[in-house]
Amino acid sequence: MTIVDYVSTLGDNPYFGAGAGLFGMGLLAAVGRRGLQGASILMRRHFMITMEVTSRDKCYQWLLQWITKYGTKTQHLSVETEFHQSAAGQVKTRFHFMPSPGNHYFWHKKNLIIVERNRDNKMVELFETVTLTAFGRNREMFMNILDEARSLALQSAEGQTVMYNAIGPEWRPLGYPRRKRPLSSVILDRGVSERIYDDVQEFINNPKWYAERGIPYRRGYLLYGPPGCGKSSYIMALAGALDYSICVMNLSDKGMSDDRLTHLLTNAPEQSIILLEDIDAAFVSREAAKETSIAYQGMGRLTLSGLLNALDGVASTEARILFMTTNYIERLDKALIRPGRVDWKEMIGYTTEYQLQQIFTRFYPDQPESRAQEFSSKVISLGQPVSPAQVQGFFMLYKNDPDIVIANAKEIVHL
Repeated sequence: MTIVDYVSTLGDNPYFGAGAGLFGMGLLAAVGRRGLQGASILMRRHFMITMEVTSRDKCYQWLLQWITKYGTKTQHLSVETEFHQSAAGQVKTRFHFMPSPGNHYFWHKKNLIIVERNRDNKMVELFETVTLTAFGRNREMFMNILDEARSLALQSAEGQTVMYNAIGPEWRPLGYPRRKRPLSSVILDRGVSERIYDDVQEFINNPKWYAERGIPYRRGYLLYGPPGCGKSSYIMALAGALDYSICVMNLSDKGMSDDRLTHLLTNAPEQSIILLEDIDAAFVSREAAKETSIAYQGMGRLTLSGLLNALDGVASTEARILFMTTNYIERLDKALIRPGRVDWKEMIGYTTEYQLQQIFTRFYPDQPESRAQEFSSKVISLGQPVSPAQVQGFFMLYKNDPDIVIANAKEIVHL
């Protein structure tokens, strides 16, 4: 039998014909699948543009808010809760829907945008990514989206001060934004508020001056004095006047370490004041440690050398405004508050006669100046120090009756 006759015989065999047909269909399917994959890759590489944003990026929350407002009408939703504080101090709750993890599609300015939201629950901390894909090769479209998202975030926080708290290696908003407090509402001794504000403004407006002289572009402030005298209140009002946010850092956190501190200071949100409150609670001075035979260390894994290096070491960040507060400046190590780490020290003490008169006038603006002088004279004559918090608490008892306030001024020392 010749080869031609053999092939002809196989062709007449129904089993062989069926197998060859199945093989051919499988081969065509495999080739088609590979072809579609190749075409898809080619399409994404040359005719589509993709942008990925992770939850660790500063603009991640901005982008989610933007998608919430302009994004898809999908039926698969996640909920984001927003707290809004009115001028009267009342807090209202709002719920916003945004695309849940998965793939979604929507049109924006005649461009089809594919949103892919992924969530990794295997990590210790929740980690998410949002990927935006669109047809074309124009990167400006994504730049415009990020600009829109940033503007939207700024509008939502307009007239408010955003507080950040350190959660793990990230800065996250702490509660809802606070209503800006007027700088004039915190009454310090004559000229103190103005001097600090002018110094901060001079620092912000002159980065070139520092660069030309090779001086690190950062500024440190230490406010010290008895409790209740307005240190934290002034920093809050200052941030509002500068239109800055506040990053509150707790050095006594047991999870705080040298590396984490350096990372947080380096990645603090732009236009923010870093606040280290009650810094004396985290460390004692080396002299005090020797006298009491206490090991000189922080409450957690943070060391003094780690703090000093983070403030002005090789790895320390620039373009930074840092405020520290303490009730006991004598407990602080001299190396911590030396020039270069702390450039400005200001005593925020008990009320002076000037402050007493200013606080009285602010609470009772319709009263003549002589009444404010009468009140301040009575308080000064008591011979005991009085904090602004005590004065304010006393006035709150008699909001509408300045006569009783003056007549019972001696009761202020018992608050």
